[in-house]
Amino acid sequence: MRGGSICPSRASVSSTGPVDSDSTVESQNKGGGLLAPAPLAQSPDHGGSVVVPERKDMPEFVVTALLAPSRLSLKLLRALVMSLVYLAALVAAFVYSCIALTHVMCRPRRGCCGRQRLSPPECLRDPTLGEHCFLTLRSSGLRLHYVSAGHGNGPLMLFLHGFPENWFSWRYQLREFQSHFHVVAVDMRGYSPSDAPKEVDCYTIDLLLDDIKDTILGLGYSKCILVSHDWGASLAWEFSIYYPSLVERMVVANGPPMSVIQEYSIHHIGQIFRSNYMFLFQLPWLPEKLLSMSDFQILKDTFTHRKNGIPGLTPSELEAFLYHFSQPGCLTGPINYYRNVFRNFPLEPKKLSTPTLLLWGEKDFAFQQGLVEAIGRHFVPGRLESHILPGSGHWIPQSHPQEMHQYMWAFLQDLLG
Repeated sequence: MRGGSICPSRASVSSTGPVDSDSTVESQNKGGGLLAPAPLAQSPDHGGSVVVPERKDMPEFVVTALLAPSRLSLKLLRALVMSLVYLAALVAAFVYSCIALTHVMCRPRRGCCGRQRLSPPECLRDPTLGEHCFLTLRSSGLRLHYVSAGHGNGPLMLFLHGFPENWFSWRYQLREFQSHFHVVAVDMRGYSPSDAPKEVDCYTIDLLLDDIKDTILGLGYSKCILVSHDWGASLAWEFSIYYPSLVERMVVANGPPMSVIQEYSIHHIGQIFRSNYMFLFQLPWLPEKLLSMSDFQILKDTFTHRKNGIPGLTPSELEAFLYHFSQPGCLTGPINYYRNVFRNFPLEPKKLSTPTLLLWGEKDFAFQQGLVEAIGRHFVPGRLESHILPGSGHWIPQSHPQEMHQYMWAFLQDLLG
């Protein structure tokens, strides 16, 4: 099924139960905009049963006419936003093209294409990290690859990675927590060797949330401790809102909710500049080409940059990330996540209530530190524990695992039994 086009759609990520008529009438009266109902009368023909006066609904054409200005305004707003997004995409394309061509000219032997890796590095086969498995998802039929360790040792701890990463970015946490938890790190949809549909429509938020739900239930659990970073964090926030019963606790490293970063970016133009790569990724095929030029040099720089990269990353560990991206077509799935980012603009801010440990890098190059306070304003009081790690950047799970583990052990202490 790899590379297939199976991507069912959902009308909504939430469901509603049967409606009680009494509660419906009561909620209408609490709206403040409806008149109180007329007194109820008894009908002699029905043995004293209550007869509710018929409610006259507003004609449909009147409702449509009243809503027309709002709908038109929303469409115009979205059209304006998308125009600005694609304008920014063209600017980003020019800048990144110059960077990629510079790499090619400085290293002409590498050429304009990425070299396909024929065999994975040994670190991807490290048995101390866990067992490699595949899970067929119930909703989509796609197969997800995951690494599992500590089965039977405690609650499920599920790890969601970011871009441009994979399950291997959780190597330190897999070793640390497998003694007390069943730790599972997945390669998310689109990331080889998990199935990777090519269509952009297969990477909408509701389908990605279905993947997380199906993973938890498919592993035989009714809830989990959700640990996430970057793109995985964006999905984890949404998942905790729509499937709260499946999330016991959350641990988030450097990743804001989508509605929060949207709201924050409108008021902080500096965050828009930090997210410049997101605009490039709106374009078809060009991002994949630019990232692969000069043997994936832009990706290499992302991981190994002197200030913003992962400190101490070995050549073998770097190859652990590049191996799957180097396979034909394997950059398209991960970039398709970004191609759906602006589909639902504007997003409505949501209240966050799942008990959460938030860890943030003081020197994160992708997200401003002010997002921590912005996230806190959307939380139910007492449910968020946040820490800013001095000297750390965007890659906390890999760059500062010891500090992360200390905070996690303390946060999860009451679950250890």
